[in-house]
Amino acid sequence: MDVHVRDLRYFVAVAEELSFTRAAGRLFIAQPSLSKQIRQLETSLRVTLFDRNHRTVALTAAGAALLPQARQIIGQWEVAQHAISDAVTAQQTTLMVGFHTRIGRGLIPNVTKRMATSLPGWRLLFRQISWSDPTVGLASGEVDVAIAWLPVPDNGEFSWKVVATEDRWVALPSRHRLASRAVVPVGELADEPFIALPRTAGPLREFWLGNDQRPSPARIAAEAETAEEAVEAVGSGLGVVLLSAGNADIYQRDDIVCRPVLGLSPSELAVVWRAKDDRHTVRIVVEACTQCLCGQPDTRSSVR
Repeated sequence: MDVHVRDLRYFVAVAEELSFTRAAGRLFIAQPSLSKQIRQLETSLRVTLFDRNHRTVALTAAGAALLPQARQIIGQWEVAQHAISDAVTAQQTTLMVGFHTRIGRGLIPNVTKRMATSLPGWRLLFRQISWSDPTVGLASGEVDVAIAWLPVPDNGEFSWKVVATEDRWVALPSRHRLASRAVVPVGELADEPFIALPRTAGPLREFWLGNDQRPSPARIAAEAETAEEAVEAVGSGLGVVLLSAGNADIYQRDDIVCRPVLGLSPSELAVVWRAKDDRHTVRIVVEACTQCLCGQPDTRSSVR
């Protein structure tokens, strides 16, 4: 069986971290998935790459021999990818935009209108990415730009501008005891079962559970890969979920009600791109997103 570059990336991450847990966090995947991929790589190569016990991970002689070669192969593949990207970019007229939740807010038509002037002949394609990927498709190269809720991984790989700031609300089943309230104090949600983002979402999961501003972690009833799954879970009475004020309008349904939450800091919507991606087209889209949303009420801008 041929070995994929992805498998070598996983191997290098574990070899450098000497920890499956840290490597999984670095790669934004679940640890069991990483362990499975490494075992499959070892089976394919018919060697043991790591000595493992419940406390430590160490390279075997075979693993130490593979490491420099794996790094070289990955580096060569990245050079090839850049060369291909440059060749395609010269002819392509499409940019892929990733998102976790529906964008709304008039952003798509306004950005498309601005692009018609600044980038005639270009178009935007939109792809929904699972909450399990906190980089919204940027790390994998699946998208060129993302419209994302902060926080995104702050590891130097990504830059962003905040384009909208919105209060956090809570979505409740329509017959919930708090549904008649005009505003819900965060303390009233202390014992409520929550619908959570996947664990691989990391800090983003914690933010949308409100764990950044509550004395004890939220009680998890279920996990959802997408906003649509979360809303379905709320409608079925499985639990409650936090969402932004703008998304409270976008995801309106008869079987849920949305109320502002008192005592939580606001959420921030940002346009995000790879820090090393200096393409003119990407900059145009970033500027268009910023101009379309910044300056609206309750909105502020930030660059990193």
